[in-house]
Amino acid sequence: MSCAIVEKTLYLILSDDPNLKLQGAKDIRRLTKSSLRYRRHFSDAVKPLVDMLRNSPSVEYNEAALLALLNLSVKDEGNKKSIIDAGALEPIIGFLQSENANLQEHATASLLTLSASSVTKPILSSFGVIPLLVDILRRGSPQAKVDSIITLYNLSTSQGNLTLILQTEPIPSIVTLLKSCKKSSKTTEKCTALLESLMSYDECRKALTSEEGGILAIVEVLEIGSLQSREHALGALLTMCQSDRCKYRELILREGVVPGLLELTVKGTTKSKEKSQTLLRLLRDTPYERSQLQPDTLENIVSNLISQIDGKEQTGKARGLLAEVIQVSMNQSLRRLHQRATVCTPVDLSIAGGASTISST
Repeated sequence: MSCAIVEKTLYLILSDDPNLKLQGAKDIRRLTKSSLRYRRHFSDAVKPLVDMLRNSPSVEYNEAALLALLNLSVKDEGNKKSIIDAGALEPIIGFLQSENANLQEHATASLLTLSASSVTKPILSSFGVIPLLVDILRRGSPQAKVDSIITLYNLSTSQGNLTLILQTEPIPSIVTLLKSCKKSSKTTEKCTALLESLMSYDECRKALTSEEGGILAIVEVLEIGSLQSREHALGALLTMCQSDRCKYRELILREGVVPGLLELTVKGTTKSKEKSQTLLRLLRDTPYERSQLQPDTLENIVSNLISQIDGKEQTGKARGLLAEVIQVSMNQSLRRLHQRATVCTPVDLSIAGGASTISST
């Protein structure tokens, strides 16, 4: 890193000449794109860049200043705070409502980076960004929608913000985005994570079931999403069923959830294995434990569920996975028996040795 470059660039951004300011903003954006050290050294550029947002003669000025501030805020808590303290939120929020798609995208991306800090989350929500972000989900460009859902998820982890998101009726927009994106993507992960949190609210559960293909979209993530997304999808469905089994059991079963749940009982994390077995128990005919004549094993639970599945393809897949579940259970039982035998062997040998000694005397 060159100190001369830093000094020259700061000179440009502090200049009264509009053309020099513009060049300075572009240089800061370029230099801070992948350098934490440059971000720290250009902290003095935050205020003049925010002034460019407030007193911009053109869209080009706005874009250059926004992108420079965006890069300055990445992984730099001090710059994030300085950007907000300098008054950047007001113009950024204005750009969220702009008819210019590029400005809207840059503004959404800026809020995404700012929302990554626990300190800034309550500040952002106090400025009323949540309804505007949900509006971006409804009408924004594809990239703006992706950045918006990640920002909303970030904000949802701060106390009180989930209620604010709930008030914007976000479920239809989240489901629409979830349907359109790759199930293995980061976007899907954030969609399902936010849905999992929102399923704690009755109005959100009702909104999801009212949305055509809403539950199916979550079931599809459960089957083919990334491991993290599958866990969030499982959590959302489990929360629904636990809140009102009678209301949601049939709706969830109808979308073919059993094969995905079975796979998680075999290949999921310890947490997802437990949750998937709990959901399978809730989805069967009766959630209560059976008598000793029909023990409450996973195999019996799933056999009961398979008998209720419509469609040969789903039934065949479920039966194949059930066979795998049974095989895994048998292997686990054999390993436990082998471990017990190994533990008992030294004792058995000493007993046997003692007995032979007694008999020989």
